[in-house]
Amino acid sequence: MEMTREDGYEDLPPPPPILSPSVIPERLEAPVLTPEKLEAPDVKPEKLEAPDVKPEKQYVPNRIPMSRPGVGRDGNRIPLLANHFRVAVNVPDATFYQYTVSITSEDKRAVESKGIGRKLMDNLCQTYCSELGRKHLAYDGEKSLFTVGPLPQNKFEFKVVLEESSVKRNGSPGSGSPSEIECKRSKRSAAYQAAQTFKVEISFATKIPMRSISLALKGSDAEGTGDALRVLDIILRQQAAERGCLLVRQSFFHGDVRNFVDIGGGVTGVRGFHSSFRTTQSGLTLNMDVSTTMTLTPGPVLQFLLTNQNARDPRQIDWGKAKRMLKNMRIKTKHNNMDFKIIGLSEKPCKELVFPMKVRNEDGADEGQTVEVTVYDYFTKHRKLELTTSAYMPCVDVGRPKKPNYIPLELCSLVPLQRYTKSLSTMQRSSLVEKSRQKPLERIKTLTDSINNNRYDADPSLSACGVSIEKELISLEGRVLGAPALKVGNNVDCIPNNGRWNYNRQTLYEPVQIQRWALVNFSARCNTSQISRDLIDCARNKGINMERPYSLIEEDNQSRRLPPISRVEAMFEQIKQKLPGPPEFLLCALAERKNSDVYGPWKKKCLSEAGIVTQCICPMKVNDQYLTNVLLKINTKLGGKNSLLAVEQIPRIPLISETPTMILGMDVSHGSPGQSDIPSIAAVVGSRCWPLISRYRASVRTQSPKVEMIDSLYKVLPNGEDDGIMRELLVDFYQTSNGRKPSQIIIFRDGVSESQFNQVLNVELEQIIKAITHLGETKLPKFTLIVAQKNHHTKLFKAGGRPENVPPGTVVDTKVVHPRNYDFYMCAHNGAIGTSRPAHYNVLLDEIGFSPDDLQKLVHSLSYVYQRSTTAVSIVAPICYAHHAASQMGQFIKFEDFSDSSSGIGGNLTSASSVPVPELPRLHQNVRSSMFFC
Repeated sequence: MEMTREDGYEDLPPPPPILSPSVIPERLEAPVLTPEKLEAPDVKPEKLEAPDVKPEKQYVPNRIPMSRPGVGRDGNRIPLLANHFRVAVNVPDATFYQYTVSITSEDKRAVESKGIGRKLMDNLCQTYCSELGRKHLAYDGEKSLFTVGPLPQNKFEFKVVLEESSVKRNGSPGSGSPSEIECKRSKRSAAYQAAQTFKVEISFATKIPMRSISLALKGSDAEGTGDALRVLDIILRQQAAERGCLLVRQSFFHGDVRNFVDIGGGVTGVRGFHSSFRTTQSGLTLNMDVSTTMTLTPGPVLQFLLTNQNARDPRQIDWGKAKRMLKNMRIKTKHNNMDFKIIGLSEKPCKELVFPMKVRNEDGADEGQTVEVTVYDYFTKHRKLELTTSAYMPCVDVGRPKKPNYIPLELCSLVPLQRYTKSLSTMQRSSLVEKSRQKPLERIKTLTDSINNNRYDADPSLSACGVSIEKELISLEGRVLGAPALKVGNNVDCIPNNGRWNYNRQTLYEPVQIQRWALVNFSARCNTSQISRDLIDCARNKGINMERPYSLIEEDNQSRRLPPISRVEAMFEQIKQKLPGPPEFLLCALAERKNSDVYGPWKKKCLSEAGIVTQCICPMKVNDQYLTNVLLKINTKLGGKNSLLAVEQIPRIPLISETPTMILGMDVSHGSPGQSDIPSIAAVVGSRCWPLISRYRASVRTQSPKVEMIDSLYKVLPNGEDDGIMRELLVDFYQTSNGRKPSQIIIFRDGVSESQFNQVLNVELEQIIKAITHLGETKLPKFTLIVAQKNHHTKLFKAGGRPENVPPGTVVDTKVVHPRNYDFYMCAHNGAIGTSRPAHYNVLLDEIGFSPDDLQKLVHSLSYVYQRSTTAVSIVAPICYAHHAASQMGQFIKFEDFSDSSSGIGGNLTSASSVPVPELPRLHQNVRSSMFFC
């Protein structure tokens, strides 16, 4: 075949003439490709020249999520429960009135503090009840409040007074020296002088009719449904706020110590509840679920610092780290029982920190003389307080930047229910999972108790619009799909049982041969000789012919004290000296499993610069199961196949085996909470070697922090070339699929909410179409676009006397699903501990035309092609791979200071932001097409 381009993509036989809906009203069917056609790619096709057409006005798509075409029938029926509670609306014509709230202080500055807003509204409701027509107000804590029916006027202006303690708790604390604060307090004559006045303006904004919910339940795409549901959610939040709960989005947490679990490091997990109203096929429901948030462990600040830094003695505390950690935390002081917010720590210790204090006589009168007093002396001599540990420690600063106010550390305690928003350590995360998990029966009891105890029926706003909530979980019917058959070594059939299988006395489907490899050790306690012998023995049992390693390379003691990047460079110098040439594979032993500083630099060096496949291990507990799991990853990374779906081997996958089909998994990984400058990582994996659906290649790019929409699917360079993700994956599909271009593309998108569905349909899909047309194609493939969600709150339970987790393969597409849109829940995995969380699949577009049964079977099968394990995964493998690829390549920049690159030199200017984002280094050509992310 003659090729005019390096990749040869545009010279392939074009797919059947399928044009965009903007060009012709109907798509033509793609021909069925027989095996004979697949085996004869050397037939030279006629090249179809695109007609010379004048550019038309740019087509702006306006796709909307498709309607449900029907429900599945396959599988064994099973009675289930779901954590939804039916909601009756007895006054469907009720109307919510929305008002805008504006709060200003006495000096006419806008008040943004959420805490003050709620306190002001509570005070306002009590003071001006009659002026407001005795209406119950549902306030969102910011700038909106809602009533059922109108207020007496469209505009109000009120003056509201808050006592000082209320202002202090959420606003700026008092400033000045300790003596100034105390003296000012002693002079005040009770509440009038210790209060602050605010102006609250309430003005009518819009009406939100409840009728939109009724229309949505009938399948209409009713405008305003989301707004009406949001008001109902705000009413529940308001009720939780009145009970003193911590509110986090649509979850609320009470300060009852029975809900606390200590997860170490001064962090406490607090169990609470998520609640949201949903429109479903069963009608309006309240989705209630158990939720957990992280808070600072309340108590003495000094104790928190010791625990947080794992220090035995105050002398071991890193005060720089402590200062960063304590900033903006709220404390209560022991000596005067006041609340403050910490702005920092003093540079000097309490015994050396001085401030000017006016001398007073015994009557408290000012003598006009000022003396320098240390903070330590002030509290011990003037306030007669005993300080046992504060003398040589910094003081807490609760003042203002130019007017500090210092308080000794031991007089300060953290107030309860303060959110901890930093990322958790591996140990904390493990502890949280272990301590917060609940078995199904326990979770059901917790939810039903909450519904009964919260007394939603007594809420005046819910009563006014006729909303009543049932107190029993909703019953429904699910179906259990049979597990797909797998093929392992020697063409042996392997039938998974309860979502699991194993390789006991079995070999891998397509094992690789490993001849040139080495083991490098960054962990001092690792016996590399024993590990290499055990790994070779286990490999040979699984069919992998693994030779002895060229060398076992230990990190020298001097290198261990170097920065991570320098440690990696030093190790590579040893590799060059001890190996005769580049190895096929490097096994790397690390001291820590998930948070090793060496991991990112090591992966970058191997994958980007050296082009060597690598596998990292943390050999703390080495047994046959551990080594088998390691070998599954190694075999896949080196191009082998661990198992294959039986329908892949034949091949006999409906609508896929007959027509060249590409499967995409898409995900975006964001920096940890608080890391606003860390770029987000967009990763897309694309299937290769059609008609297989278990082999993938990844393409990864950076983009602006916290941006969810992928903006590099199609990326035109100044020279006109496309350097986007899709071109890379499309060319790879062609090169590995016997010279075929995809006539169908199935997209699995992870990590987007319902409010972003239209963007996925109209922005991301349009980028994919542009990438295809940039390759010279005038005919588009058919698309099926599915959004997969794990971060939702619907749980399924087996009904019966003792509810349990649903079996693997359970699918639900009735009752608790959307009344109009095409969605279903699937629990493909085995929930051995805790309560299973099903994946929620939302089918936004299906031009391929799958039947519900065929689509659900495909999704189920894609949960069994995950090569890293011998269990079905909870969400389709392409999404898992995209997540791993984003996470692994994100490590490339995790330990680098990219402030220089973000100044504009070599930066990638994303469409979502004007701030240049540093680009990821590209993978070495030797590993670019490997499943390095396994």
